[in-house]
Amino acid sequence: MSMTGLAQWLESPQGRYVMAWEQACCDRLVADIFGYNAVLVGGVDVDLLRQNRMPFRFRCAEGGTVAVMAEALALPFASASVDLVVLPHVLEFSPNPHRVLREVERVLVPEGSVIVLGFNPLSSWGLRRLAGRGKGPFPWSGRYLSVGRLKDWLALLGFEAGETEFGCHVPPVQQQKWLDRWCPLDRAARRWWPFLGGVYALQGIKRVAGMRLILPAWRDRRAEAKALSPLAQRRGKTAQRNKEMNHG
Repeated sequence: MSMTGLAQWLESPQGRYVMAWEQACCDRLVADIFGYNAVLVGGVDVDLLRQNRMPFRFRCAEGGTVAVMAEALALPFASASVDLVVLPHVLEFSPNPHRVLREVERVLVPEGSVIVLGFNPLSSWGLRRLAGRGKGPFPWSGRYLSVGRLKDWLALLGFEAGETEFGCHVPPVQQQKWLDRWCPLDRAARRWWPFLGGVYALQGIKRVAGMRLILPAWRDRRAEAKALSPLAQRRGKTAQRNKEMNHG
């Protein structure tokens, strides 16, 4: 699995079609995620964080013009230091997607978010990959992950699934004229068969179970007395005085 050819694919009509949908989708998803640090991980040289309002937004990849040069398998960030991670087509082209997700879980703060962009194996794009037996140039050389499987992996790491969106319902044609001719199908499929889109965006939210303080079952007589009604309190005081007078 390799992302070789990604830059060339992004310049093709097919690549521009996919990235246009992913850009618009990320613009919606990241706009209302707050915090201090947001990182885009991977080789996709597109500003998918442009609508986010965190003060520190940067890109981390193995090469290119990036703020941090590193592999997704070993993110050079402190634990619980990042509020948002965006993974555009990282998992399906990684030799160990489980480890990538574990790294993301490690660096995210509690209630932090990860947004995963991936190719949908249950679509015409997935069928095209199967026809080529997972070989060929980008994007057909990846190991596509279904939304259901990805949700299971995230749940095992303590994530709660957030929003999920599907897009790019046009078959994986390469020429612009065919993309244009299939546009009516794209609009209809988004309404009637959204889960058959060629790509998806899935948000995961890191949940951390809260602690509950268990106190000893001590009895506080003063607290019990305050809980009594005024009449009961007066009767109790009268009985206590009578008891002291009898002993005196």
